[in-house]
Amino acid sequence: MIDRLQQRGVTTIGILLWGIVIVFAALVAMKLVPAYTEFLTLKKVINDLGDEANVNGMSNAQIRERFTRRATIDNISAVSASDLRISRENGRTVVSVEYSFQAPLAGNLSLLADFSAVSGSSKTEVAQ
Repeated sequence: MIDRLQQRGVTTIGILLWGIVIVFAALVAMKLVPAYTEFLTLKKVINDLGDEANVNGMSNAQIRERFTRRATIDNISAVSASDLRISRENGRTVVSVEYSFQAPLAGNLSLLADFSAVSGSSKTEVAQ
């Protein structure tokens, strides 16, 4: 006879529970990874705009036009040029943007991510 105390392994219920956890984590990743990838592209575009040599001499409309061209090339759809905040601080032009991303998960449950990017700084804020 087999001693039941020596038997080891994963039960069917254990496999089912782990499967549910893995599927949920994969679903969340599939929803958030594209938004985070787009944010990283947006951060690069904003930093490039702030680092341009003649950005201090540009008007806000010219900066927004350059952003629109770059956003079209890099396929950025979460933010438009009108969402940019452009300020002049200590003789430097600072371009910043804050936006939220919301993705439905299941039923009335959804994911919300807040993104913030500022040109010329290494500070990147992401709250989820």
